[in-house]
Amino acid sequence: MGILNVTPDSFSDGGRFLEPASAVARAVEIERQGASILDIGAESTRPGSTPVSEEEETARLLPVLHALEGRISIPVSVDTYKPGVAERALAAGAQLVNFPALGPVADMAAVARRAAAPLVLMHVRGRPADMHRLPPLDDVAGHVHRGLEELRDQALAAGLPRDALILDPGFGFGKNGDENYRLLARLGEFHSLGCPLLAGTSRKAFLGLALGTPPTERAWGTAATVAAAVLAGAHIVRVHDVAEMAQVAGVADRLLSAEC
Repeated sequence: MGILNVTPDSFSDGGRFLEPASAVARAVEIERQGASILDIGAESTRPGSTPVSEEEETARLLPVLHALEGRISIPVSVDTYKPGVAERALAAGAQLVNFPALGPVADMAAVARRAAAPLVLMHVRGRPADMHRLPPLDDVAGHVHRGLEELRDQALAAGLPRDALILDPGFGFGKNGDENYRLLARLGEFHSLGCPLLAGTSRKAFLGLALGTPPTERAWGTAATVAAAVLAGAHIVRVHDVAEMAQVAGVADRLLSAEC
């Protein structure tokens, strides 16, 4: 899953693809570099980010979706926690909703159900304004496992079929520093939830703490986590450096298959 941020303030590439023309060019490049899914976000949910209105998020997103029509063949995911934005994006050609669980699950599940679209449920601890200041967790994997189980059950209760659900433990979203490494080390335990898994570790702050590098210089650290995620059975990895991580994921997948 290749990341395309059409925002002025994303932690990694804020502002680079805010204009529709540059966003479309990057989307075409993401497909060419080997992504199987394009994930477009029009509001940053990084720790400390400032929320935007539904109108502003939609105004950033829809021109890109319309301009992409006929330009790429891979499915398009919309990264949003607002049901109104998701509904309009799906009507404009998006085919999947990537939902950071910052709002009611039932409302977003209803949008996905009506559109017959898959839904990614991402575990979030806290809110963007405070998630980087939360106290540590004694058992981060257990906490996230229980949280994802609850999110899954809420979506199922809202009528979304299990085969339309994908679960994301939400690396960096209320998990601080080494908690992310402990979570990644136990990623395989999440298969017991019965849904495909998405891992989004790309360029995250916990890599910067270990490497001492800014976001754009974390490709090698990201590669290590992508390989680890694939070997733990992640079905989707969400990345910025698509060409490089497509190679990492491809080789890790071959290694995983060789174990069988």
